[in-house]
Amino acid sequence: MSKRQLAMVVDINKCMGCQACTVACKILWTNYRGMDHMWGMKTNTMPGKGSPKDWEKMGGGYDKQGKLMLGKLPNIEEFGAAWEFNYEEVFYGGNPNSRLAPKGNPKWGPNWDEDLGGGEYPNCYYFYLPRLCNQCTHPPCVEACPQDAMIKREEDGVVLILEEKCRASGPCGYECSRACPYKVIYTNSVNQQGQMCNFCLPRYERGVAPACLRQCPGRTIRIGYLDDKDSAVSRLVKEWQVALPLHPEWNTGANIYYVPPLAPARLDAQGNPDPSTPRIPMDYQKSLFGPGVEAALHTLNTELARRRKGENSELLVSLIGRRWTELLGPFPKDPSEVKA
Repeated sequence: MSKRQLAMVVDINKCMGCQACTVACKILWTNYRGMDHMWGMKTNTMPGKGSPKDWEKMGGGYDKQGKLMLGKLPNIEEFGAAWEFNYEEVFYGGNPNSRLAPKGNPKWGPNWDEDLGGGEYPNCYYFYLPRLCNQCTHPPCVEACPQDAMIKREEDGVVLILEEKCRASGPCGYECSRACPYKVIYTNSVNQQGQMCNFCLPRYERGVAPACLRQCPGRTIRIGYLDDKDSAVSRLVKEWQVALPLHPEWNTGANIYYVPPLAPARLDAQGNPDPSTPRIPMDYQKSLFGPGVEAALHTLNTELARRRKGENSELLVSLIGRRWTELLGPFPKDPSEVKA
């Protein structure tokens, strides 16, 4: 167990699916050999198969008795292999009718099902789900690693792969990725090692917030310590209880928390709204965020009703985040202020 735990809260209601967080992470951390298909942060459309494809069905985590479970190891195609395009033909082939297109007949790619969603007209719905390493309280990847190449830091609870140790140990079957139920550990076939989000450790050790947070134009993400009772992260998780972990039934103690998505009421056959029935099915919300999601949504809707009547809501003020620097928690420095 760590002495403190860094955590993030992601407000799904403010995520616009722009992928700024995805690109910030990709540019900063995955521009090395064998990392072409790696996404330390990714924003998936829900409901959808996500990335890796069907990750929610691949297994891992702990059972109710606390026993470690090993699941499926995602392959490159499931992560979303980069396509090859007919650049030579279009740019140098001399045919003015040539059009840029992928070679072959690709069946899957990153965000293949973006914006498709679920439901039937007129009650279709979808929302975006940014995903990164969950910095679990009980990380199954650490327990599963046969080479002791994974650690959970005592001072802040961040989970890391010791890449040099992992590389030196040679291929091992990638038990870390099999054990992770969120499938956020990438298997680099070039370096023969596991790689994943490092929570921007080199940044926040210098007082700079993670890149995904700073680049988010929707002010969707917050960071802070769970034991800091004055931080928005702690209050949203512990006091107001409107920020919930993803798939709590996997028993990892995930420390990336989500404010669940609100939605308009369902429409009946005549097009009339039914205020008692949300557009996003409650059973689906519970499948993602556990049974606590019903109470969280009730709290959010109650606070929204108060604001509409002109009353104050400390919870909504915190979620709005008018002062952008408040989202940065204990890491307010601008990257330009830090010397290389």
